[in-house]
Amino acid sequence: MATEEELFANIDALLEEEPQLPPPAERARLREAAGITQARLAVALKTSTQTVKNYENGRSEPKEPRLSAYQRLLNGWAAKYPAHGADPAAAPAAPQSAPATFIGPVASGQEKAAPAKAPTPPATPQAPAARPATSSRRPASQKAVKPATDPRFPHGPLAVLDGDGSAYGTGGIVLDCPAITVPELVEWTLNESGLGAPKLNRYGKDSDPLIVLTAAAAVKLGLPQRLEGHEQRRSLRLPEDHPVVKQVAKAKWQLTQRGFGPWARIYRKAQGRERQCVQLAVLPWDALDERSWPGVSEMEPADIARVLGVYAQRVITPRGSTAVSGLELMTALRPPTRAVRDEATGNWVSGHNPGSLGTEPMDPAPPEATPEHPVVVNSGWTGGFLNEEAYQWVRPVNLLTDEECTLPYAVGLDLNTAFLAAAARLAVGLSASDHFHAPKFNPKIPGSWLVDLSHLELDPRLPSPFTPDGTRPTGPAWYQTHTLAYAQELGYNVHPIEAYLRRETGAYLDPWHDRLKTAYVDTLADLGVTKDLTDTEFLAAMERHKQVDPALTAVLSAIKATVKGGVGKLRERPQGKHYKDGDRWPALERPTWRPDIRAAVISKARVNMHRKLGNMAKMTGLYPLAVLSDCVVYPSPGDSPLAFLPYAASGKLQPGGFRLGPTPGLAKLEGVQSMLWAVDLMEQGLNPARHIKGGDAVFDEGE
Repeated sequence: MATEEELFANIDALLEEEPQLPPPAERARLREAAGITQARLAVALKTSTQTVKNYENGRSEPKEPRLSAYQRLLNGWAAKYPAHGADPAAAPAAPQSAPATFIGPVASGQEKAAPAKAPTPPATPQAPAARPATSSRRPASQKAVKPATDPRFPHGPLAVLDGDGSAYGTGGIVLDCPAITVPELVEWTLNESGLGAPKLNRYGKDSDPLIVLTAAAAVKLGLPQRLEGHEQRRSLRLPEDHPVVKQVAKAKWQLTQRGFGPWARIYRKAQGRERQCVQLAVLPWDALDERSWPGVSEMEPADIARVLGVYAQRVITPRGSTAVSGLELMTALRPPTRAVRDEATGNWVSGHNPGSLGTEPMDPAPPEATPEHPVVVNSGWTGGFLNEEAYQWVRPVNLLTDEECTLPYAVGLDLNTAFLAAAARLAVGLSASDHFHAPKFNPKIPGSWLVDLSHLELDPRLPSPFTPDGTRPTGPAWYQTHTLAYAQELGYNVHPIEAYLRRETGAYLDPWHDRLKTAYVDTLADLGVTKDLTDTEFLAAMERHKQVDPALTAVLSAIKATVKGGVGKLRERPQGKHYKDGDRWPALERPTWRPDIRAAVISKARVNMHRKLGNMAKMTGLYPLAVLSDCVVYPSPGDSPLAFLPYAASGKLQPGGFRLGPTPGLAKLEGVQSMLWAVDLMEQGLNPARHIKGGDAVFDEGE
């Protein structure tokens, strides 16, 4: 959002006396006398054309700092065009003000009115609009959120509504929202706000506008400050007899099955191509989880808008938790349907979009399901399940050498967004599975295979690549394709007993990976961690990056949570104490309930980690003390990864092991402790990788 200084520059300078505006009709006369359109004035004041109209017809009044800027401008015009001596005919003719793109009817099947050239912010990068004085300011060198480029959505994807009716948007605008009820807010959002975002795929749908409610705004709209009465935060919602829920129904709007909770969707059924849906996020109801959005709920509204705006621009307009947004991003980038021509009639109809998961949910193969799934319960399946999970392994203490124990340090390395790196170019099944007995193993076919790997002899100083706890398999077990392909890579023969395989395959997650990778790398770069740094410079930049800009630090955290949560949502378990095994639960009705795809991602991530561990042992003779998901702890002669990573004579890191850098799959320093500290934890049966960072690291299960 723009600072006061920038608004001052737009209007020349501000007078220091108390602002006193002329009557609304006089404001319009002065503007017209100066030959300035409402749209041009809106750009100068960093607001909307509709807001300027409201100033001139008396519907609303500007607030600081816009109030002082507007008053200075009107005073200047008044000196040039005094009312008592001015000849209206002599004043320059003002061009007819064009309506903003968000003005117009939203009746069934009718597109919103848009001028030939919608007034948009200047193309040059804009700084954020004025914040309250208590708000933190970012460094001047920091990139701003890019202005909206779609003329249908001139004010960006979202706004944060405060109790005084100020709606803080992205790119520095502040809109005046007159709504005092939720239905009025929905109507204003769809008809006047100019909020929304274009689709991410040609076959997809535009993102619905998001309105984030502060505590003051929620109370003003009649919502309670807190939601009570449920055992789980995610199931909180207003009761159906709450006055606000009744208001919504009376105005002929609908709520989704999740009701009116921290993330509420309010909609009417689309008619034609015009969607009518608004997403609300209620901050006092913990809509922004502190673990994913650290510190954001405590920020000023303008800063919240900036954080969410950057995330919306780089990832997707938030639609719920970061896990929900991660899953929604998959569908937004790979829509299930597209328009196809019916050869019989010549008409265009909805058809399957190749490479997508389609529109219908798909039951998993029994070993891919969870024990409570109807496929398992109804069939009486007892054949075991896939156990493709992230590493949680600690080397047995008796396998530590005296030389290792005398090293002074334990250094933790963390792989950047390891699940995201694993999703790159990952072939997954797109069709239902077929059952095979004694098939020949093919590393190119996604699926689940029953194989006995218990006879394989591996170095006990490394975790087994075949089990999450790193122990040796004890008999036949189900494995995802990548795990068995790695067994072949290590030189072992693989003889499946049976398998569930999918004939139609594709790299479904590729666009998801590409967009999130770009978002992650760009946000790190904005925080000073760029690809061109030396390893020493990289470690120094990572050490200080969280102090550069709290807003972008929160964006980075949300991006990482989107990756992890999106993968987790592929196998969402039933919620609530009233669930009974064998019943279907809501997540099963999604085409994106695909535990086999989740297993493929985690299998590949674990294999990638083991490959690096093995290469490190060959190149350096070093073996890890512990691994937790994407974090590994090594004994080290120094307090930095530079002390033990394998460098070639050229000064570059040897390929195949751990390399430092800001892109997914490369490593960063997770933490440093003493070797005595690490051994003490290991003797207690605890995992040093879980605690190496200190503080809250105990809760961090990786990315």
